[in-house]
Amino acid sequence: MPEHPSGIQGGAGDVVLMVGTTKGAFLLRTDPSRQGWVMDGPHFPGEEVFALSLDQRGGRTTLWAAPGNPFFGGSLRRSDDLGATWSAGEDLPIRFPEESGLSLKRIWQIQPGRTSEPDRIFLGVEPSCLFESHDDGNSWSPVEGFMNHPHRPRWEPGAGGLCLHTIVPHVSDPARMLVAFSTGGVYGTEDGGVTWSPRNRGVRAEFLPDKHPEFGQCVHKVVNHPDEPDRLYLQNHWGLYRSDDWAGSWRDIANGVPSDFGFGMAVHPGDPDTVYIVPLEADTFRCTPEAKLRVYRTRNGGDSWEPLTRGLPQKDAYETVLRDGLCTDTADPAGVYFGTRSGKLYASRDAGDSWSLVREGLPPVVCVEAAVLA
Repeated sequence: MPEHPSGIQGGAGDVVLMVGTTKGAFLLRTDPSRQGWVMDGPHFPGEEVFALSLDQRGGRTTLWAAPGNPFFGGSLRRSDDLGATWSAGEDLPIRFPEESGLSLKRIWQIQPGRTSEPDRIFLGVEPSCLFESHDDGNSWSPVEGFMNHPHRPRWEPGAGGLCLHTIVPHVSDPARMLVAFSTGGVYGTEDGGVTWSPRNRGVRAEFLPDKHPEFGQCVHKVVNHPDEPDRLYLQNHWGLYRSDDWAGSWRDIANGVPSDFGFGMAVHPGDPDTVYIVPLEADTFRCTPEAKLRVYRTRNGGDSWEPLTRGLPQKDAYETVLRDGLCTDTADPAGVYFGTRSGKLYASRDAGDSWSLVREGLPPVVCVEAAVLA
């Protein structure tokens, strides 16, 4: 590992892993065989990095990162040379209007917009709000319809804060978008962000007297696939769900998993029926059940799940994978990756059938993102 991070260089087909930790970000690269990795970092040493993204729309190669700390809040940084240089922290200010009474604590999600809108980018932040840019990240503004939602005074923070952690733009309709946050649940817009409504019908809130409120669910992650954009999968604070009507309703799909509590969730890039999760034992004991590190995969849309264990420790593995700590790449066969709070990074280059330990000894991993270089 270099003393001073110098970024990574790669060619078409190389896979880049972006790993955010509580003490900085690490960049890893491998060639298309995905058999050996080189690592660069830490970038932003000592800062927590809960969000990373590589934007390759419009011929660009822009790496985004959201370093920060609990005392001074979050910031947004960009690199156009795969981490060799970064913008200064004050170059891309993310600010709430003064009259809102809100101030930025952390950036949880960096979501490039649709391919048809190459200069549009979204941020999910804490306290829960959606920011957007229409000029490739040079300026940012909150989506006022969400920021000023009448439910806001009744939104309560979860254990991780009042954080908007998931953004799901509809792949074909620019007026439609879903967001998820803790603890409010899923909200959606059909008019480009002017109005928002809760989309939690069927999702339980085990910690509330009313188990099925209009909003207040602690949703941990929502994913979908561009080939079936109206089909969604949801990992809840207790509960696994599927929707086939763009979050109009949800049904339970926790069939054969050791626990329906967990955080991470990822969809296979080539198959909308294939989804990955890493269950945890309970909200009071957030470690892998039976101390066995198992990724669970469904290949039939949640009708059944199978444990994936080859290459993963099945004894004394008290591991935790957080909400953005599990991801896939778009190679063929698909790569699947996850990081743990104990600083281990695992990879599969055969869609989850087998696993290898890429790195250990990292700071606690809070997010992992993968991209295949164009």
